[in-house]
Amino acid sequence: MSFLQEFKKFMSRGSVLDMAVGIILGASFTRIVDALVNHVLMPPLGILVGGVDFSRFKLTLRKASEFAGEITMDVGLFLNALLQFLIVSFAVFVLIKVLNQLHAKSTIFTKKNCPECKFEIPIDAVRCGHCTSILEKY
Repeated sequence: MSFLQEFKKFMSRGSVLDMAVGIILGASFTRIVDALVNHVLMPPLGILVGGVDFSRFKLTLRKASEFAGEITMDVGLFLNALLQFLIVSFAVFVLIKVLNQLHAKSTIFTKKNCPECKFEIPIDAVRCGHCTSILEKY
């Protein structure tokens, strides 16, 4: 099998396409969360703590000299990234929780096993179609 044929087979698999869609949507969701944190949540939070712009909040480790630039720790950018992570993590948690609840509701039992022959039969059967045993309601 040639390299191109193998690549075509790989790309046509459903899981690869699902993953590509997930990555694209994830990138878009990240931009939305980034805008939410930087432009909606952090400005009011900055006002509450005394008019601080968190994106510019930094600790200066060494002042600029004629030979080297200023060395800083950008604590505000870290706080923004941390808040973004918490929002994305919470959103993914809620999404997974909702999907798990939907999945649990969809797994209603429709089959049972015959107590005599262990053959799978409909849940409301009164006689096994395989061994013809009469079934009790249980």
